[in-house]
Amino acid sequence: MKAPAVENLNFEDIRDGLSSGQILLVDVREPNEFEAGHIPGSILVPLSEFSVTDIPDAGDRRIVLSCRSGRRSLTAAAMAFEQGLPIDAHYAGGFIDWVAAGGPVDTGL
Repeated sequence: MKAPAVENLNFEDIRDGLSSGQILLVDVREPNEFEAGHIPGSILVPLSEFSVTDIPDAGDRRIVLSCRSGRRSLTAAAMAFEQGLPIDAHYAGGFIDWVAAGGPVDTGL
């Protein structure tokens, strides 16, 4: 079975999806990166130990992956598919784009 295409979401998609409760944003950066700054409402599942079992039940929300720039999130999407959880969206610009667009930032774990 072929992995699904991964949709590139932008700042507005992420902001609107989080505010409406329609997405579960999974940040796959490392703990030190997440602690230094992350998108409010995102959860941490580091790529270095990525397992779909660490992603909480999303319910009706769409799982969207995010990282610093959009590379690791694509890697995580492939890993999720291999582990039996097809994830079809990621934040293409990642945290760099979020900050550049003026999005709010939380710190800490």
